[in-house]
Amino acid sequence: MISADDFIIPAQERGYDFYTGVPCSFLTPFINRTIGSKKTDYVGATSEGEAIAIAAGAWLAGRKTVVMCQNSGLGNCVNPITSLNFPFRIPTLLIATWRGQPGLKDEPQHKLMGQITQSLMELMRVQCMTFPPMPVEITGALDRAEKVIGESNLPFGFIMEKGSVGPEELDQAPAEPKPPGSYKDLRTGKIKANRYQTLEKTLECVSDETALIATAGKCGRELFTIADRPQHIYQVGSMGGASGMGLGVALNTDKPVVVLDGDGAALMKMGSLATIGAYAPENLIHVVLDNGVHDSTGGQATVSPHVDFAQVALACGYRQAATTDTLAGFGEALAKVSENSSPSLIHAKINTGSIDNLGRPTVAPEDIARRFQKFITKG
Repeated sequence: MISADDFIIPAQERGYDFYTGVPCSFLTPFINRTIGSKKTDYVGATSEGEAIAIAAGAWLAGRKTVVMCQNSGLGNCVNPITSLNFPFRIPTLLIATWRGQPGLKDEPQHKLMGQITQSLMELMRVQCMTFPPMPVEITGALDRAEKVIGESNLPFGFIMEKGSVGPEELDQAPAEPKPPGSYKDLRTGKIKANRYQTLEKTLECVSDETALIATAGKCGRELFTIADRPQHIYQVGSMGGASGMGLGVALNTDKPVVVLDGDGAALMKMGSLATIGAYAPENLIHVVLDNGVHDSTGGQATVSPHVDFAQVALACGYRQAATTDTLAGFGEALAKVSENSSPSLIHAKINTGSIDNLGRPTVAPEDIARRFQKFITKG
């Protein structure tokens, strides 16, 4: 058994000081210490997949990251690890607990995942080893992780057995209630713009110092077609992960950050709105481009007509929100939220459809990630 600091301090000496994740009873002392330690920043996520996206954003902003979760949560991590970390070559340390470890009595829902934890990690191209249970083993374990990450630029996993870390008290102040945010309804009653036009308007309105994170599908493809710049990330996969990634970036830079989300993607990770509202980065603007359909896959309807994203955002702690259905209204909303404290959300109702023969980004995801990181971290 080790103390949490036995691992956290040498990891911090190697640069690992940004932690995010979802609790597990095996992780309790470790998470408690990352929350209370002055050597680490901790962001509590609403899902394991969201934590992967948050960590990816923090890495893009120059941080070395650790994601923590129960091994059952690896199922929630499969999509972002395989369609975000892998193509963009974004590393992290992934600490997963070993519930259902063969030979130990545990709850029935952990039995299968306990049998396949290591093989699942390896199937996702995440090399892994047992979390070091003795202080003398920690340096070697971290050195091995650093070597693998240095060679692959992919996540490295530690599998934590029950009782690996000694008890730690939780030192966490209760959350303070937030005052209500402000709302502006700029709808005219008739939708007069599509996604491509709204993206063009976005580029007209934001400064060259603004980072733009575009969700998967036609949003990223259209942004690339309009203008390809180092301050753009085009998520080719990890649907729903743009908002978490934007949070990870925004918490670690003073630059303005705009997330260009879709209604289907935002619905897939609605919990991210709560996390953004709770951690409240003042430089984050969240745009939900809502055409009511999955436009990239044939126009199947989403349930967005039943969802008021702006009011949801305010209920989650966003400072400002607006609803628009014209380019003029969208421009007005973007100017207003840019001038005031964020996080802010603009629910932009748009028409369906895109340009003919829409292309795809021709820059490799790995190169996109590294030029974006260079943009964010430059002075």
